[in-house]
Amino acid sequence: MTETSKSERHVLAVLVDNEAGVLARVIGLFSGRGYNIESLTVAEVNAVEQMSRITVTTVGTPAVVNQIIAQLERLVPVHKVVDLSVDAPSVNREMALVKVTSAGDKRVEALRLCDAFRARVIDTTHTSFVFEVTGTPEKIEAFINLMRPLGLVDVSRTGVVAIARGAEGM
Repeated sequence: MTETSKSERHVLAVLVDNEAGVLARVIGLFSGRGYNIESLTVAEVNAVEQMSRITVTTVGTPAVVNQIIAQLERLVPVHKVVDLSVDAPSVNREMALVKVTSAGDKRVEALRLCDAFRARVIDTTHTSFVFEVTGTPEKIEAFINLMRPLGLVDVSRTGVVAIARGAEGM
């Protein structure tokens, strides 16, 4: 496998009109062509101009990702597409809520790991914790994996949000 054909994770920021059906069209583009979406976040970013930002994490070779970008740019409600993994240095974060049920030493260890990962306890009972942890997807995954033997019960993740570094906007 050559270096140019190696699949890599890409975070795409897509600026779109905030109107009904736009998200379905973007998702349809991915599913109709067999592209996988690892995570997806959407939020209005400009109420005056009625614009939303869709952040999509996908995996593909550079050629496939370039094809995805070209196809996204052709959709009518799309104003701009930026590959934050390639086009600009960026900051990527994800948030997860992690529920752990444990007692005794396992409960103490869960709290120790919470501190080590700079997570927060946002709910607690006599037998469980709900932790909030933010960071890179790799950090979130590491935290979840360490919680498994300590009584992991449930996980809810936001998906990746990302923004380019520096003074320029999208």
